[in-house]
This record gives sequence, structure tokens and C-alpha cells, in this order.
Amino acid sequence: MAAPTPSAPAAFVSTFDLFKIGVGPSSSHAVGPMRAGERFLASLAQRDLRSATTLLTVDLYGSLALTGRGHGTPQAALAGLEGANPETVDCDRLRDLLSIVAAAGVLYVPGGEPVAFDLDNDLRWHRRESLPAHPNGMRIAAFGEDGEELLSRDYYSIGGGFVVTADEAEGGADESNGPAATPADVPFPFDSAAELLESCESQGLAISDVVRANEEAVRTREEVNAGLDKLWAAMEACIAAGLKTPGILPGKLKVPRRAAALYEKLNAAKAPGPPDPLAALDWLNLWALAVNEQNAAGGRVVTAPTNGAAGIIPAVINYYRCFAPASSAEGVRRFLLTAAAIGSLYKKHASISGAEVGCQGEVGVACSMAAGALAEALGGTPRQAEQAAEIGMEHNLGLTCDPVGGLVQVPCIERNAMGAVKAVNAARLALCGDGTHRVSLDRVIRVMRRTGADMSSKYKETSRGGLAVNVTEC
Repeated sequence: MAAPTPSAPAAFVSTFDLFKIGVGPSSSHAVGPMRAGERFLASLAQRDLRSATTLLTVDLYGSLALTGRGHGTPQAALAGLEGANPETVDCDRLRDLLSIVAAAGVLYVPGGEPVAFDLDNDLRWHRRESLPAHPNGMRIAAFGEDGEELLSRDYYSIGGGFVVTADEAEGGADESNGPAATPADVPFPFDSAAELLESCESQGLAISDVVRANEEAVRTREEVNAGLDKLWAAMEACIAAGLKTPGILPGKLKVPRRAAALYEKLNAAKAPGPPDPLAALDWLNLWALAVNEQNAAGGRVVTAPTNGAAGIIPAVINYYRCFAPASSAEGVRRFLLTAAAIGSLYKKHASISGAEVGCQGEVGVACSMAAGALAEALGGTPRQAEQAAEIGMEHNLGLTCDPVGGLVQVPCIERNAMGAVKAVNAARLALCGDGTHRVSLDRVIRVMRRTGADMSSKYKETSRGGLAVNVTEC
């Protein structure tokens, strides 16, 4: 499979591109394919080909084919072709969509008559073949009444719900989830942690101040605040849903949900008695488990920066809110802005795709983002935040992506809890010093990228190595 290729230098990655409200269980294997379906619909409409389309086909390649069945890829792609959007899609209908399509034999594509679709013949799995630009490749094609191909497009789901066409992948372009901006449009463009720190120190700003200034170059302050508050509200809603939902997760592993029972246990433990000095870790674990159980069940989550790692940042924000004496709503906004700055560096210079670099690109990046953001939220300097982010990744280097049964459950759910604990510890370690350290965040990002390139493909979201082949599924 292709080695990760960094995006164009100094590209501006918005907070609202990195954090997106979507649906589980995977940002790369569900959110991305749904967005690809949406984009293909738009291409048909642009060329006035919708009314002539009588048949659609979807080909899945590489990691999308190998783990797509357990990751919800086929139903997500078909939902996109029916006009669904990850932020607003009906999650219950999405879970049943394959049965609906199998029974009807058609897709209800907007703008005309239903379009023929046979799940056995028109959805094709290429498990031993990858498209050239990325392991997560898919091809969507439309055909007319006489069988003539009207339009065909290759898409790559490059992690975190980001999707690019073959031409965009070749040119280093990326898609935007809102007003597009180039480095020339923002007051503090940065292409490295070193440049980010230079802007902070020369202007006397925190990392979140730099990111806010860049966001406000293309949005009003009110829009930025509303967008950040909406992201946190979605994260909170996901935690709340996970805390009250018992049962068994979907799929052949029959993994029991644990968050609801743990929540009851922790609430009962508030009775008078000696305080548990590690109770904060129990709550941190709980919040991460709650989010990722919701994700595994196909619920509404926020890519942070991916769905597979979606529990770490919400859990650490809740830790800040509940255990930091001076926490505030503005502190949560600053947390998200700082996390986005750190995540953008991984997005540009390494990868946030488990299919490219293993789980170090998902849980590792989320841990790094949360660690740096928590350090700032707790009053740390930019250099302390940068050090916390570096520590968060340094101790996740080489983390493999080996989901058992191709499901985002084992080890993914617990791994988020462990990532959240690491993030808090990394922030606390960094705050013990003055931000001076030997290994820079820029260097660890480069090392992460090289480690991902060296990693065997069987450890990169293929379910062909590690736990995925050494644990009995049922």
C-alpha cells in the first residue's frame, strides 16, 4: 500500500475541517464514503446526467474492502448516493439500509426515478487490490439505459472524514468543510510547530489565540464561537447517550456495553467514605468508553480527529470541566482551537488515517491533540503545550490498527480510554517543567510518518495481523 504523503506545504486546515459531526463507526470507512457518494451526486447534477442514470455501481478497494463490512462502508456509500449527509443522516435508517436496498433493488437517488442497484452485483469488493493514491479507495460509476458508462469517479477517504478525488490527491488538494482559506488569507500561517511557537512568542499569544485569529479571517467571531459550541454540544450529547444505553454492540463479537453500568457504579461510590485518589481516572475512562460505544453502534459522533479515536478529546475536555478549578466555557473553546492546531500538523505532514500509518495516526494523534490542548487550558505556555503534544505522540509511536473482526470495538474502545489517560498524564508532565525538552513535536511527527511507512500493511486497518488474527472472534 502507498506510503503516506504530506499535503501541500503551509496548507490552512480549519478547526471545522478537522472536527466534523458525523456518524459511526468509522470516519474513514463510513463518513468518508458517504461524502464520496454526495460528491458523486453533485458531479452527476453538474453534467446534467441524473435523469439519464439508470444504474449505479460501487467498487471498494484495499482497506475499504478488507474491513468495510464491519466498518459500515457499503451502507454509508449508498446513503451518500441517496443524498444523505453524515451530520444529519437518520442513524436508524442507515443501520437498516442494506436490507432496504436488498428488498427494493433500487437506490432512491434525488432528482428523478429510483436507480437500479443489486447488492450482489453492483457492490464489488476488491480485497487484494488498491487504487494508487491511498489504501482507502473507491470507484463510483453511473450507467445509462443502454449500458453506456456516463460517469466514473475515483475517491480516496484519507482519514477523519476527508475525501479527495484522484485529481485532488495527485495535486495535493483537500476538501474544505466551510469557507476556504489559503495561507495568504490568514494572519498567522504556520507549517510547523516551530513556526506556530514563533508566532505565539513574537505576538505574546497563546496557541488558541493564533488559531482563533486565523479562523476569524474567514468567519466572524460569533460564527467561530457558535461553531465551537456546536462541536462541544455534539460531543456532550454523545457522552450522555453512551452513559444511558446498556446492551450489546452490533456485530458478531457480541461485545457488551460497559459505560452505563460503570456510570451507575461511580455515582453510587459518591457515598460518604474515604475518597479514592484515582477516581478521576475512572470518570475519564467512563467518558471515553461512552463515546466509543456510541461510535461502534453507529451513533452520532464528532471526528476528533477520527471516529476510531473520537472518545479521547471529549473525555479529556470533561476531565478539564469537572476537575480543573478554573474551567470555563471559554476554556473549552480554547481547548478545541489548540487541539485543532496540533491536529492540523499531523494532517499536513503525516496522516490521521489508520489505513496509512496504523492507530498511531488515530488514537496517537488524538492523544497528542488532547494533551497539548489540556496543557493550555490548565494555564500552560505555548512551549508547555507543544511539549505535552509531543509526549502524547512519543508514547504512541508504532501503535498498530488491528481491529478484531473488522469492527471498531476490540481493541478500539478501550484504546480510547487508555489514550485519554495518557493525554492527561502527558499534560501534567509537561506542566512540571518550563517547556524545554529534547524531542520537538515537529520531529516526532516526522518519526510517526516514517514509522507508518515502515509498518507492515497487515497492521494498518486490514484485520490481517496483530489482535485481529490472534483473538477468537466467537
